[in-house]
Amino acid sequence: MKKRILTEASGSLVSAYLIKAIKESGNVSIASDINKNNHGFSLADDFIEMPSSDDPNLWSKIEKKLIKSEVDIVIPSFDETLMGWSERKEYFYKKGINILISHPDSLEIYLDKYKAYKFCKLHEIPTPKTSISQKYKIVKPRFGRGGSGIYIGNEGQDMNNMISQEYIKGIEYTVDCLFDKNGEPIYIIPRQRIDIKDGKSTKGIVKKHNKIEKLVKKMSKEAVLVGPINFQFIETDDHLLYFLEVNPRIAGGMALGMAASENWINPIIDNFINNIQIRPKPIKYNLKMYRYYAESFV
Repeated sequence: MKKRILTEASGSLVSAYLIKAIKESGNVSIASDINKNNHGFSLADDFIEMPSSDDPNLWSKIEKKLIKSEVDIVIPSFDETLMGWSERKEYFYKKGINILISHPDSLEIYLDKYKAYKFCKLHEIPTPKTSISQKYKIVKPRFGRGGSGIYIGNEGQDMNNMISQEYIKGIEYTVDCLFDKNGEPIYIIPRQRIDIKDGKSTKGIVKKHNKIEKLVKKMSKEAVLVGPINFQFIETDDHLLYFLEVNPRIAGGMALGMAASENWINPIIDNFINNIQIRPKPIKYNLKMYRYYAESFV
């Protein structure tokens, strides 16, 4: 039976690949955003207009909309609501709605960059030196998306809910991961971001990297993750590898990870809904992605 699968923030410039993947898997794509004036509305099979994330009745409104639209699976992607989905995961499950999100304990670590730093130090995972005072050259938000709100320099900054971080020069790797419902890795697919625009990967190439695979496995054992997860690392010229951050959700550049393995939608359904153990497909290393803008018309 076809599953009705909802994706968040479907009006973002990198959301179309996920809508396409759901439809190509033979399931029903339900896009969502705070208004219909975006390509998600025109590309998906159905659409839910979501309340603003600061709405005091946010979750009661979302619940009514999910039930009305007969949603089977939610793939969260909006940082501001990740913890809310996680805290209500069991509640929605009892209503027949599966939320593809990790446990709140793990999200608490990875959504807070300073807690993530202390976690790494505790478990001897190499990561840039980090402070809640302006001690280092890079200043970035303590919470939320790592690609926005970054300052690099020595001028004094307002450090409220910010961190400073040691500057490390090297090659950045983004790692597309899919973990099963028990937190075991199905796919760990490193890719180099060849080009970036507005914090989003527009060109990339899949690379085999044993040290990254080993670190991802170690980190996911210490703080269990499930579903699609996005790691970021940097490697120096002398091959020292440092963890940068985790986006504990599906990410825009994961189109390349899927293309290098398989469409992840049906394996997700098989494992999370039908309790089938997934056997990963061979990974197409050195596969490249070139992203372009396209139009939709309503």
